[in-house]
Amino acid sequence: MSVVDMSMLTRKQPEKALTHGFMRAVGRNHHGRITTRHKGGGHKRRYREVDFGADKRDIPARIISFEYDPNRSSFIALVCYRDGEKRYVLLPQNVAVGGEIITSENAPIQPGNRLPLKKIPAGTFVYNIELKPGAGARVARSAGVGVEVLSHDAGLAQLKLPSKEVRLVSGECWASVGKLAKEEHRFVSGGKAGRSRWRGIRPTVRGSAMNPVDHPYGGGEGRAMRGTRRPKNLWGKGTRGVKTRNPKKYSNYLIVEKRKK
Repeated sequence: MSVVDMSMLTRKQPEKALTHGFMRAVGRNHHGRITTRHKGGGHKRRYREVDFGADKRDIPARIISFEYDPNRSSFIALVCYRDGEKRYVLLPQNVAVGGEIITSENAPIQPGNRLPLKKIPAGTFVYNIELKPGAGARVARSAGVGVEVLSHDAGLAQLKLPSKEVRLVSGECWASVGKLAKEEHRFVSGGKAGRSRWRGIRPTVRGSAMNPVDHPYGGGEGRAMRGTRRPKNLWGKGTRGVKTRNPKKYSNYLIVEKRKK
């Protein structure tokens, strides 16, 4: 078992005005039926309202504290704007409590500052990126990630994602400069089944341990081989190397280089 070093966090209790209770979907749809298996239970959480829209422009914000968020892999920071409003933002690397960040078209290229992609020079790492102008950040929000800006051309920015996919994004979309903190998150080992249950992850039964009626791999005396030509899941759909992306997906033309598999 291994854990992430939490010594950098400066506050244990969240800002009450920016939190509220909520009910997790735990893999159920609006009818209450399971649509994603192996989800349920887990420790109770309070939701922290993280500002992904970043619509507060040209007002400097001072970092008050570094905090833990149970709803995401990355740490968060509580910031106080010069007009007195407080908000939560994702915590980047190389910032300190008491430092200032700003969301502005003319912001300096410093960790935590937010500005349009067209204003960010090539070679810079960014996170918390919009895919459509004004729609709020959608990409690069996990612990330790950073997206490299490769080039600019015809109003589009070419970005290299952590998956090694290279895609085009409008230069009018906003992004934050730097990489997210908690880089060691990917090295954490659960160590025991109970830690998965705390996180709301339920057990997964191997197909080969089931009966023939329950899975294509089920049955047989002792440990049997797969017995089918191609690997497949519970419903007979192919796995391992089968393409699942819609060949007519609207954003296909924006992908310059597919992710490495």
